[in-house]
Amino acid sequence: MASRGIMVTGTNGADFQHREQIAVQYQLSALNKSRLKYCVFFHNILFLVMLAKLSADILDRLDIFILEIEELQIPQPLLWEYIWCLSLLLSFIGLSAIKRNNIRHLRNYMYGITGLGFGPLLYCVLYYCGDVWRYLTMNKDEDDSAEVEIDLWQGYPYGLLWYAFVLLASQVHFFQMYFSYNLLKAWRARGALRKAE
Repeated sequence: MASRGIMVTGTNGADFQHREQIAVQYQLSALNKSRLKYCVFFHNILFLVMLAKLSADILDRLDIFILEIEELQIPQPLLWEYIWCLSLLLSFIGLSAIKRNNIRHLRNYMYGITGLGFGPLLYCVLYYCGDVWRYLTMNKDEDDSAEVEIDLWQGYPYGLLWYAFVLLASQVHFFQMYFSYNLLKAWRARGALRKAE
């Protein structure tokens, strides 16, 4: 932007270090809010993947028959899959917390991610560890009778597919917790500064 008058010497913009700057806790807050929103977005994508897996069971419960879905022969879901889906509701709490800078809601969000996010994923790892171990230690030269013990879906080991999902979901939940914790620290620092003034 062009200045309208004579430019005073010494104001070429090099004196920016003496001007006011945004406090570090506000910069951290803005950065971690943005990153947490990305994590919520990826959580929603994982929910859609889980919903696609659960679609056959949901349609069966509603007495809706779609031949294409039935032909996929999707295995029956376990309870932990539905419990993990409840973690999507926590997204609303998390987004509300970062919109209002509410420490209490953010803490509830973190507790919910621990219980409804990490809890079912841990159960999944323990539930399928036997199948995954048998698949990884299976000797390819043995007869096909050993394959009967391993659950397969579309030719892929079912437990290993779940482990891939758990890997992605646990990374998303870990980063949700990390950015939420950073937000809590930034908001507490801001609160401490207000009390000191």
